[in-house]
Amino acid sequence: MNQTELIHQGLKVATQTKAFVLGKGVHQQVPGLFREFFPGRRPIIIADENTWRVAGEEVYQYMLADGQDCEKFLIPDKEFHAEWKYIEMIDALLKETGRVAISVGSGVINDLCKLTAFHQNNQRYLSVATAASVDGYSSFGASITYENAKQTFDCPAPIALVADVDVLAQAPKEMTAAGYADLAAKVPAGGEWMIADLMGTEPIIPEAWHVLQDVLDELLAHPESVAKGDPDAIADLFIGLTLSGFAMQAARSSRPASCCDHLFSHILDMTHHRYRGKLQSHGFQVAIGTLTMCAVFDEFLKMDLTKLDVDACVKAWPTLEEEQQRAIDLFENFPAPRLGYTEITKKYNDAETVRKQLETVKACWPEFREKLKGQVYSFEKMKQLFATVGAPYDPSQIGVARKYLCYRCDFAQLMRWRFNLLDLAKRGCFYDDLLIAVFGKGGAWEI
Repeated sequence: MNQTELIHQGLKVATQTKAFVLGKGVHQQVPGLFREFFPGRRPIIIADENTWRVAGEEVYQYMLADGQDCEKFLIPDKEFHAEWKYIEMIDALLKETGRVAISVGSGVINDLCKLTAFHQNNQRYLSVATAASVDGYSSFGASITYENAKQTFDCPAPIALVADVDVLAQAPKEMTAAGYADLAAKVPAGGEWMIADLMGTEPIIPEAWHVLQDVLDELLAHPESVAKGDPDAIADLFIGLTLSGFAMQAARSSRPASCCDHLFSHILDMTHHRYRGKLQSHGFQVAIGTLTMCAVFDEFLKMDLTKLDVDACVKAWPTLEEEQQRAIDLFENFPAPRLGYTEITKKYNDAETVRKQLETVKACWPEFREKLKGQVYSFEKMKQLFATVGAPYDPSQIGVARKYLCYRCDFAQLMRWRFNLLDLAKRGCFYDDLLIAVFGKGGAWEI
């Protein structure tokens, strides 16, 4: 499908976004879109110093030229994540002014506007993208750090999304590479959704699956062009990221777009990880999580689960109280010490349910393994894609030691109720084997 067809198919799946405008010189369409979706309302542009310069001021001038009473607000900090203090800041601004937000920026600003707009009696907002850096522009929900825990808050996507291809192409290459990595994360995330579907915990929603997964390989196939800043390739990348958001709208969750790959990023955010004094982008953190899960899948797909001793696994399965205690002990010094306890309590299954899950995997393993092989990229393939596009392909490139990454696998397995590959490995008593294969001698992340 060409870009127009992809956009059309995406909007058919989207449940909240009514307009997606991508092209050159499209900022001039913002006033008309605002009048269409917010008749009689007054806009306020939310940006930061950089996004104001590259797009915000132009949109602002178009709004004034259209005769609209437009204001602006620039987030005062030069470096920031999606943290609750900014939610409070913008909440107060929107409540005081009664204005409708026009988000001008990338993932963080968009998420801040998404949730704060929702806080104003479920008000909507309009998003102007400045970089092909994340899939959160069009997603249902906003990922915000609240009480030291990275949490996804339910809130609707923008009613309209506008992206000028020239602005996207001129964004820093690191941001575009981060966006590519965020899109590539849908490869192992898709594999983990297939596992959750087989387990019966989160069935695959066809429209949310097909809108992106059917074209994902094609959209990831040209990392060289993305790295060169080719506008057409970056437009394809942005469409892929937007389709991911539309899939999340259709599913009303982030299941179509993320699993363990993103949990490693959440851990780094929650522990305020910096490298050379700088916060690392969401996409760069996700790149390492994605590679980690590709390596885990490589080892997982070597196994013969038709030989799984289900009785022995069920006998070894811990009680809920034992799992809760494990979570309490593990997260004791974590910024959110109750997180593991809360999430494992939600997703714990009793021994008989675990038996049924393992029997299901064992019975269909040869066929299911082939399906997973068709979905998941090998560690070496994904590593080469990231090296080509300019994303990190070794944890040291974002200041993370491999030993630390191994240590955090236990946290990733416990920190969200969503069923993942590591959960299956725990049930099948091969969790330790997988980690040794990945982080041990000769492994992809050999320590």
